[in-house]
Amino acid sequence: MLVNVFHQRIMKIGIFSLLVRASLLAVSVLGQFTDVVELANKNADFATRLYSKIASSNDDNVAISTLGTTLALATLAAGASGATRTELLEGIGVASMEKDGEPERIQTLLNQLTEMTAQIQATGLFMKQDIKADDGFSNQVKKFYNADVQNVNFANGQQAKGSIDDYVRGRTGDKVKDVVENIDPQSMAMFISASFFTGWWLQPFNVTFTQEERFYVNKYKIVQVPMMLHSGKYYLAYDPTLMVGILKLPCGEGNAMLVLLPDEDVHYTYIDESMTGEVFRGWVEKLKKTKLEIQLPRFSLKQYNSLSKSLPSLGIKEIFGNTADLSGISSNEGLKLSEVVQKVNVEVDETGGSVADASSNLFMTPLPPRLTFNRPFIFVVYHEVTQFILYIGRVVDPTKN
Repeated sequence: MLVNVFHQRIMKIGIFSLLVRASLLAVSVLGQFTDVVELANKNADFATRLYSKIASSNDDNVAISTLGTTLALATLAAGASGATRTELLEGIGVASMEKDGEPERIQTLLNQLTEMTAQIQATGLFMKQDIKADDGFSNQVKKFYNADVQNVNFANGQQAKGSIDDYVRGRTGDKVKDVVENIDPQSMAMFISASFFTGWWLQPFNVTFTQEERFYVNKYKIVQVPMMLHSGKYYLAYDPTLMVGILKLPCGEGNAMLVLLPDEDVHYTYIDESMTGEVFRGWVEKLKKTKLEIQLPRFSLKQYNSLSKSLPSLGIKEIFGNTADLSGISSNEGLKLSEVVQKVNVEVDETGGSVADASSNLFMTPLPPRLTFNRPFIFVVYHEVTQFILYIGRVVDPTKN
């Protein structure tokens, strides 16, 4: 009898101990997730500012990987010191998240975010042949950002270009090619970021209903484009302040695309200039589910971005100057970045799951309202749970890539 009571008490203590451990683990996981969301929110301002800067430089299609740029600068920050490091972390909006005694906190949070989003990325630092990278730096950026450090012969431009392109093609499964346009033979180091996004829709379009229709590039130019069609329940919102409609298209891996259609008398540059992290979060919060028929053009964007021209205007310039402190990357004195290059491929077509399910509601009676993207629009790809922005782009002419 006494033995049974003893065993029962031991079991109760064991169960209580397990419950306590489970509770502590849950609190820890929740805390980490809260930190990830906070980092995503802080980084959103950098993402929108970067897009606005690049978009303001031309009137054409635009595609940038804000995730790729953030990882590139975070990788460099891992090997930077002093004002250079502070500038990089402040630039991407995460400097305030550093904590004493947790030197790898930001790296860990960014690593968790990138694993959640499951994006195809190639991230690498290429330095001239006589510069030796610190092993600790190489191991750290490989662990947290899956970034590589390699040496190339910048003096032989074609050879260097071939080495970089081979690396990117291998890392992206041949999805991204021709990353580098020009190479300065005097370069000390280049950072390369390559990204590929394809819209794998949870509600795919049926290719049977795709047909050629007009797209109004501007007052003077009309082009014929393959216009996709789908009818179903979508999340929709309208921003009366910026006079823009917002549609959410759910993608795979927990990601989604916001497609922004300015009113007919509103130029897309107004949205470009007005976008901020707070505005983006406001759009997401306003979304309401409704029955809708949508028409969206099929498009493919391939863009080369020279970020050494954009980043200094966002306050990130130390890495390109003679005062750069990148001593954690290499003991070679005077190391600085010659260029930060990004190549982004965005493919949007009918691709998704079961097409039969996608088209089943096409002929609902009565027909729902139709939203047609037949003039320039903007898109934002983000991770739904954390609201971490992955890509931002603009489609002015879907016939051009």
